[in-house]
Amino acid sequence: MSPVLAGVLQLTALVAALALAYRPLGDYMAAVYSSPRHLGAEKVIYRCIGAKADVQMRWPAYLRSVLAFSAVGVLFLYLLQRLQGGMPLSLGFASISPGQAFNTAASFVANTNWQSYSGEQAMGHVVQTAGLAVQNFVSAATGMAVAIALVRGFARARTGELGNFWTDLVRGTVRVLVPIAVLGALVLVACGTLQNFSGIHEVGQFMGGSQQTNGGAVASQEVIKELGTNGGGYFNANSAHPFENPTAFTNLFEIFLILVIPFALTRTFGKLVGNVKQGYAVLATMGVIWLGFTALMMWTEFAHGGPALEAAGAAMEGKEARFGVGSSAIFSVATTLTSTGAVDSFHSSFTAFGGGIQLLGMMLGEIAPGGVGSGLYGMLVMAIIAVFIAGLMVGRTPEYLGKKVGTREIKLAACYILITPTLVLGFTAASMVLPDALGSMLNTKALGAGSHGFSEVLYAFTSGANNNGSAFGGLNANTPWYNTTIGLAMLLGRFLPMVFVLALAGSLAEQQPVPGTAGTLRTEKPLFAGLLVGTILIITGLTYFPALALGPLAEGLS
Repeated sequence: MSPVLAGVLQLTALVAALALAYRPLGDYMAAVYSSPRHLGAEKVIYRCIGAKADVQMRWPAYLRSVLAFSAVGVLFLYLLQRLQGGMPLSLGFASISPGQAFNTAASFVANTNWQSYSGEQAMGHVVQTAGLAVQNFVSAATGMAVAIALVRGFARARTGELGNFWTDLVRGTVRVLVPIAVLGALVLVACGTLQNFSGIHEVGQFMGGSQQTNGGAVASQEVIKELGTNGGGYFNANSAHPFENPTAFTNLFEIFLILVIPFALTRTFGKLVGNVKQGYAVLATMGVIWLGFTALMMWTEFAHGGPALEAAGAAMEGKEARFGVGSSAIFSVATTLTSTGAVDSFHSSFTAFGGGIQLLGMMLGEIAPGGVGSGLYGMLVMAIIAVFIAGLMVGRTPEYLGKKVGTREIKLAACYILITPTLVLGFTAASMVLPDALGSMLNTKALGAGSHGFSEVLYAFTSGANNNGSAFGGLNANTPWYNTTIGLAMLLGRFLPMVFVLALAGSLAEQQPVPGTAGTLRTEKPLFAGLLVGTILIITGLTYFPALALGPLAEGLS
């Protein structure tokens, strides 16, 4: 079987699996977030944290709860790392330095999971399981809660109430993420993924000598890292490590885990607003972009640019030989079009245009299908922009799902869109003029290092501000400058957009829906899905094209 055919068949199997899971999972999540009843385990959690689960919140209270919970998470994870040296099961590792502890705490709480350290050489079992793995669950549940709050903004009228954050957080964790993660971890363990609390072992090598390796609760962390679109690997090689991703089947299964909840949330959206066709329109927009990017990536990586590539059959440098180019391309697009950041290949070794596709996927705002929760609310903000543009074309006040898109709503949507580019381009520009920041580029003498080195820095801040977490190789990010600035980019890129999303949700929830007329734009039709795709690509292209031209485009054309 040719590598191209193998890649196409894997993509077909993945689409089929996602299609089978779409309706039952989407309907189940809609039932979870609309149920009036609390489970017994949930009631215990509410009592422990002192939450009043049935109290409805307006957007300022909902936002305060999100920020307070996340701030406590950052502090707890920071202290856990700083105290690691004196903890049991630390595997003899020292406490994490202040700068790196801050960066890692910000990273995992912001659902980014950017890692400026090698997991198996820095983190003990307690930090990995009680710190990092726990944040993988609750940071994902936080994103889902904010998305559901925005959906309620469309569904409710003249109340301004968006539900209860603590209820949404607990339900998302207990009823959605934990059950799927348990089943997924059993699948991974059955397929050979590591799951233990063993210490460090000396392992012999085929060519002589030995190396040290340690075990850990890998399968349980691997499944939620993908399912919650987190991305932080137990080992430095991430999902290219055989302890995390043993076979071609587990590789495809992990891609499925990355995509299944973000896609299914569009069904949840349609059910909660009372019109599943609206969910299908959003799903179609996400699907077109995802499939288009995947096809482009596979074409780019299978293209033969010289004798070495022709002999290998594709651009194999940096690819995991167990999975091949097709599977690596599918994984790469899945991880950069969501906020996952997991990798099963070396992103910096993709072709120049392949690296550009990875960058552009994150620059879209990771909305196709995007992160767990963040993809849906990002896409709905873009939908508001799209109906506003359509309204300008016909001279009509724009409406979306019966809610007027007025001055307040469009200002909030515009602020949401401007946050990430400001962080990415601002920090990248500063890094290009500071000698210490430039010194972190490790391949300054390599061919094309100018454009590729710029791409490394641009990728780092794009990944951080969009809460992705993957990285180009060749950049030493464990420095005071990058630990601090990327940490700030991750926190601001995660929580500032939530401010505007929740304010927008509150504004919509206060409105009385207006009945549709003959002049109302039908937002469940293919025409709107096409308009939404065009709006996303044009806004992103106009914002980031100059930076892309200096990086991957310049390298690819040189």
